[in-house]
Amino acid sequence: MASSGLAARLYTGEANINIVGRRKMWFVAAIAIVIISIGSIAIRGFQLGIEFAGGNEFIVPATTSSQTLNQDQAGDVVAQAVHSVVPDAEVLAAQQVGNGDDSFFRVRTSAMTTSESEQVKTALVSDLGVTADQVSDNQVSAAWGGAVTEKAVLGLVVFLVLVCAYLIVRFEWRMAVAALASLMLDLILTAGVYSLVGFEVTPSTVIGFLTILGYSLYDVVVVFDKVQENTRGITAGSSRTYAEATNLAVNQTLMRSLNTGLVALLPVGGLLFIGAGLFGAGTLKDLGLVLFVGMGFGVISSIVFAAPVLSALKDREPKIKAHNARVLARRASRSDDVAPRPERTRSAADPDEVPAFAGTTPRPGARPAAKRNTTNRGGGAGNRPGKRR
Repeated sequence: MASSGLAARLYTGEANINIVGRRKMWFVAAIAIVIISIGSIAIRGFQLGIEFAGGNEFIVPATTSSQTLNQDQAGDVVAQAVHSVVPDAEVLAAQQVGNGDDSFFRVRTSAMTTSESEQVKTALVSDLGVTADQVSDNQVSAAWGGAVTEKAVLGLVVFLVLVCAYLIVRFEWRMAVAALASLMLDLILTAGVYSLVGFEVTPSTVIGFLTILGYSLYDVVVVFDKVQENTRGITAGSSRTYAEATNLAVNQTLMRSLNTGLVALLPVGGLLFIGAGLFGAGTLKDLGLVLFVGMGFGVISSIVFAAPVLSALKDREPKIKAHNARVLARRASRSDDVAPRPERTRSAADPDEVPAFAGTTPRPGARPAAKRNTTNRGGGAGNRPGKRR
């Protein structure tokens, strides 16, 4: 019952999870992860694909007339042929493409000359016992990858400029700064994961990076639109500070962000785990990886980073700072008014002390009330003096 009640409050935006109020914790966590990501990029770098680093690629069939190769065997056969021609050449792990009799393995190596590549191809034909047309090789120059990177960076800069202009016109410059900060955090974390895990960077990876930009921005705009609705005219008189109104907006859009992220990650997960993992479509792996990682970080950053950054920027604005101080002062004065006053009680040491009941306050300097004399003067009730006859 408790879980169902929490789910209902989450969907109605009444869960009141304090996300913006813990913004210092989120900022410290973000700074730590960014330092780790940048450190990994600076030390380990990226595993660049053949399109960026340049090199050769050899494609061999998985099934020959005498045997069926697995991934390790294919890699060993190609490595042996390559090292027989170029002993110090670098050979990457084999990648299987497809399944069944039509599948093949793709093995990438460091750059070689045309004659060296032909010698390796001849050695593979001999070792595998296949015809020459069943083994192919490709040679890619690093200049092509450099041109792709240059165009991708240019597209990123143009995208960020247009996004910044739109957010300033649609909202304000502080929201534009917060959205861009969330966007850059998403990109840095995704790049850090690629560097730490050693994912290969290919043109598909670059395309995926450009794709997650729009997705991350979409979720941030949804949250900021609700923030603008909750904070419109807030300085005219409100019982909430700007941070509290922002936190309410995050709670009201929390389930929408989570549901949107889940719906977006399901097909990307299918592309990655089923298409690339189960069916061996290696060309889908690079695109699926960057989309899955980037979209996941985009959902998290839009909830716990973008709104807190906006709140921190707005709290520095003089008008908002004065409003927050006024709300807090009003709240403190109300708590003082409803505080109970201490009551005096009769003590055992002073039995004649008159208790001060609620609502009656003795005047300063007033004399204590005289004791009532209960002694009958002139006898009992029958001895009362009567009227003169």
